[in-house]
Amino acid sequence: MKELAYYDGAFLPLDTYAVHLEDRGLQFGDGVFETLRVYDGKCFALVEHLDRYRRSMRELAIPITDADAELVGVFGELIEKTEIREGIIYFQLTRGTSPRSYLPPKINLPHLSIIIRDVPIHTDWQENGIRAALVEDIRWLRCDIASLNLLGSVLAAEEARKKNAKKALFFRKEKNTVTEGDDANFFVVKDEVLWTHPANEMILNGVTRTIIKEKLAPALGLTVVEKTLTPDFVKGAEEAFFTNTADEIVPVTMIDREAIADGTPGAITKKLLAAYKEHVKEELAKPLDLSSRD
Repeated sequence: MKELAYYDGAFLPLDTYAVHLEDRGLQFGDGVFETLRVYDGKCFALVEHLDRYRRSMRELAIPITDADAELVGVFGELIEKTEIREGIIYFQLTRGTSPRSYLPPKINLPHLSIIIRDVPIHTDWQENGIRAALVEDIRWLRCDIASLNLLGSVLAAEEARKKNAKKALFFRKEKNTVTEGDDANFFVVKDEVLWTHPANEMILNGVTRTIIKEKLAPALGLTVVEKTLTPDFVKGAEEAFFTNTADEIVPVTMIDREAIADGTPGAITKKLLAAYKEHVKEELAKPLDLSSRD
């Protein structure tokens, strides 16, 4: 088992220096990214992640140069070559290489890079919950794009660590609104209803978030309300949890120094996590069909 990278058509050791010094992703964060979780040697929710990847590319006007089937083939080779059964595949596309200028070149060849790592799920977080820290959301106003401009999240994650929290929970100070985590979407449970920020330009609409909203919550008879939430509303909730591809569903038991309810993972959060794990098994058992996409 080993970690491995792929860059513009070649498989490379992860410590290889492959990025050009004038790559626009390096100099401007001019590119998009996506993350997949690998379960038992298979990529989960591939179509949904590819859809979001393509949407981000369209929003930034980055041309498509790799068909979905080609990407899926590379993912499969990375899994086969590394023998990683449980892990993460991270892939990103930059606008390419050109002399440094804010104005993007009219025609340019994008650079594709992919990394696979053996990354276990934080089952301890799922079982015990985590503390989140409220951090002011200073990011740009197009958080719906999975762009490489992630410095706001980097600074928030560092601030959360200083507060002895595992994740940052963003809030927009001028609107007194909680948005999402530094790398995850956010839900609270109140009166047996799931509350979450609307999927607009202020958050990155996650694949796990969508699965909960469209599949798991209806199957469990739960209502989902998309509405802006104040910090006071959130702190007064009965349950809270983060969702993302890498960590699945993680209970939030404390925000700053205040416990959510009794400070333990809630019953509805546990039901959703169990349903999510079952959903993963069911989906991975189905054949992947990309015939109508490219």
